Amino acid sequence: MRFFLFAIRRLAASVPTLLIVLAGLFMLLQFAPGDTVDALMAQMGGGDSAMMDQLRKYYGLDATATVQLVRYLTRLVQLDLGFSAIYGKPVIDVILERLPATLLLMASSLSFAFAGGLVLGVLAARRVNQWPDRVAVDIVWHLALPTATLGLIFLATYLRIMRASMLEVMTLDFVRTARAKGLAKAAVLRRHVLRNALLPMVTLVGLQAGTMLGGSVVVESVFALPGLGRLAYEAVVQRDLNTLLGIVFVSALLVICVNFLVDILYARLDPRIAN
Repeated sequence: MRFFLFAIRRLAASVPTLLIVLAGLFMLLQFAPGDTVDALMAQMGGGDSAMMDQLRKYYGLDATATVQLVRYLTRLVQLDLGFSAIYGKPVIDVILERLPATLLLMASSLSFAFAGGLVLGVLAARRVNQWPDRVAVDIVWHLALPTATLGLIFLATYLRIMRASMLEVMTLDFVRTARAKGLAKAAVLRRHVLRNALLPMVTLVGLQAGTMLGGSVVVESVFALPGLGRLAYEAVVQRDLNTLLGIVFVSALLVICVNFLVDILYARLDPRIAN
């Protein structure tokens, strides 16, 4: 029951954040020049003012920003993300078409970076100041810069965090006690060091979930992947407000879910957190 209440508190605390993000972005976009109708007219090669006024009324863009925001939040409560004028279909359909590519990119990059950083960090910590330590930290860190790929950037970060965490945990009293009892090095590493050293790594996953989503915009644009990142870029260029807000909403939900899972895993690794 205590663990269940902990999970409920974490989820409830995310709701105000989600509303603030959506409302803030909505109001910020109101100050940007142009709107969806302007983008539509540009695609059509122009149009008269009467047609533009009629389209703005049809899409609800003739109302004040406050009214538009209230309408959007009201639809959002009903899980209605609105209609994309640019793509000619509901926003939820547009997002669901692109979401799998982004999820696959994030999952593969995160798995590669986390597993690689974990293994190389343990190796570097166990061979501190020897050649595996120097080669892993130096080469992988610099390899991230020229390659500029999502996985290698996070791999370098996780490697350094895991190495530092391992070195810190290995100096604690309970580790020295385990060694004094005659436990094998592998047993000490697995049962005592690794579990505690993983806490900063798990925390970092939650903190960088949003960064990874932001990085997907660049990666998907460079490699022409039809994901949310590229869709967000297209929505900004074409002033498709509903689609952009839908992407932000889904992205915020993804970040909240990742952080929620991180909190749950953190509480499992360290039961004191759930108290």
